[in-house]
Amino acid sequence: MGFLDLHTPGTPLLIPNAWDAGSARLFESLGAKAVATTSSGFAATLGRSDGDVTADQVLAHCGALVAAVGIPLSADLENGYAEDPAPTYRRAQECGLAGASIEDWSGSALYPVAEAADRVRAARAAAPALVLTGRAEGYLHGHPSLADAIARLQAYAEAGADVLYAPGLSDLAEIRTLCAEVGRPVNVLLLPGLTVPALADAGVSRISVGGWLAWTAWDAAASSARAFLAGETDWLTTGVRGRGEARPVIG
Repeated sequence: MGFLDLHTPGTPLLIPNAWDAGSARLFESLGAKAVATTSSGFAATLGRSDGDVTADQVLAHCGALVAAVGIPLSADLENGYAEDPAPTYRRAQECGLAGASIEDWSGSALYPVAEAADRVRAARAAAPALVLTGRAEGYLHGHPSLADAIARLQAYAEAGADVLYAPGLSDLAEIRTLCAEVGRPVNVLLLPGLTVPALADAGVSRISVGGWLAWTAWDAAASSARAFLAGETDWLTTGVRGRGEARPVIG
């Protein structure tokens, strides 16, 4: 079964977002059918903010994760890291990725829809084997318009996107409408207030978590480090549990 075949409306693929090879292998060992990267989670491993990482660094990271797991890996490639996204997506396909996303945020503004669609078309032509996810970023950048998101995603589908995604969309009725209107499998970012059964009922085909798992791990590490630096020891029981989870991954 190919990666795209895992996207079924009403029975969504639950795809955890890994930030390094170890977390990818952990999620695979727990039964994940596919894994995605997270741009913010990976950036944090380098001590950087989301968006402050180069294409070379991201693609090397993707190659390491592809080598670490035996299940499909889809990558968050932001906007392709260049005015012409084609070389990035060609390299993404060459490194063994099953899928990748392309967003319509330039880093300072939303691309006009026609330009954004042309960028999807360029990525599609450069990487015909990738399951390509077209992203409408308005909800994350001060333009929370369902009509605009639908129009953009329809344009990206026409340009060759296989999966469509409007991160930040959190109203269940709007999600249901988007799934009905765009004509392609829809990915939704799981946010507080949403549930997997409700999203399945709305027709969602894939559910991801972005940086949430990475941030959860960082929160646990920070909490334990604060306790250690204060001379406390109760946090060690959490470490024992975490080491137990890691054993199936590292042997």
